[in-house]
Amino acid sequence: MTMGRNESVARIVMLFCFGTAILSLAMHWGMIAGERESQESASTRLQGDPTIASSAANASTLTSIPAAKSGKVEKNVTREAQLAKNNRLVVEEAKKPKFFLAQIAKPKSANSVATKSQVVVDLSDRRTYVYAQDEVIASYPIAIGKKGWETPTGSFQVMHMLHYPAWRHPITGKVFAAGTNSPLGDRWIGFWSDGRNQIGFHGTPDVEVIGTAISHGCLRMRNPDVRMLYKQVGLGTTVIVRQ
Repeated sequence: MTMGRNESVARIVMLFCFGTAILSLAMHWGMIAGERESQESASTRLQGDPTIASSAANASTLTSIPAAKSGKVEKNVTREAQLAKNNRLVVEEAKKPKFFLAQIAKPKSANSVATKSQVVVDLSDRRTYVYAQDEVIASYPIAIGKKGWETPTGSFQVMHMLHYPAWRHPITGKVFAAGTNSPLGDRWIGFWSDGRNQIGFHGTPDVEVIGTAISHGCLRMRNPDVRMLYKQVGLGTTVIVRQ
């Protein structure tokens, strides 16, 4: 009896193991079939959708596109930076001539005045006349050179023009500081020189000497008058001194 039971149990166990194996094999086949269907479905979608197919086919090309765009952007940025730099250079160069022209404007203006005016000094009248073309536009009283230091006569040209000049005494060598109270007054308009001494129009604080022969050859004027004359002449203006 006991042996018969054991054989029955053994058969049941074998049947159970055999059924389990068949079930596992069936599940494995089912999984393989499912994967094949998924791959075939995916392949069909790729072939049916041109956008996806194109994207998949050009995957390697797309990776190079950002680099191309980046290079173009960098090129554009470099070009814009260069243009900005050139614009700054143009502005700077535009500023520089304005400054330079301002520095040379005075001599240019002075030469323009010189061609339109002429100064005539009449020593006997003790007066200076300013001409514009053939018309007298101004006249100023002057003091002239004293005996032994006579004002030279002839035709000259304005060579030096200064605001508030200092003065060195031709005999003692003493130097007088610039300023309204200086013996040369507010302005200096030089028209003659021997290389050491100079002669020209200048102001004076001593207005009582105007109209006399008292200077060392220069032509003294009242400070307001010499300031006006300074505006009416320029470098190169003709100065005629006559008796």
